[in-house]
Amino acid sequence: MTEVPVRSTLVRWAARGLSVAAAALDAWVPGSPAEMTVAITTTEGDRIETPVFSGAAIAYTQREVDLSLGLLARFTRGESSPAALMTWWTDAQPGEVLRSREREAVLEGWLGLA
Repeated sequence: MTEVPVRSTLVRWAARGLSVAAAALDAWVPGSPAEMTVAITTTEGDRIETPVFSGAAIAYTQREVDLSLGLLARFTRGESSPAALMTWWTDAQPGEVLRSREREAVLEGWLGLA
């Protein structure tokens, strides 16, 4: 993964506040989410890169990115399965978008760090 939008907590809160204020003044229309690039290497050694939209409204924390990359590494090594994500979704049934600290806690649980 490259070009992952990472911002500090202070910058994410400031951006969120400015967005809300601008929207309230009808001076802002939400744009598309930030893009990042996912690179996949096939078993034959071919590298495929594709742009994807970020799932975070403003940006991710560096810890969240590090945890996510750790989980992806486990998937590629066969040490964990993406099925764990679906199991969590079915069990947790989140009713709203998780905040960064909540996402970090979920990632830590998947990695066995919690």
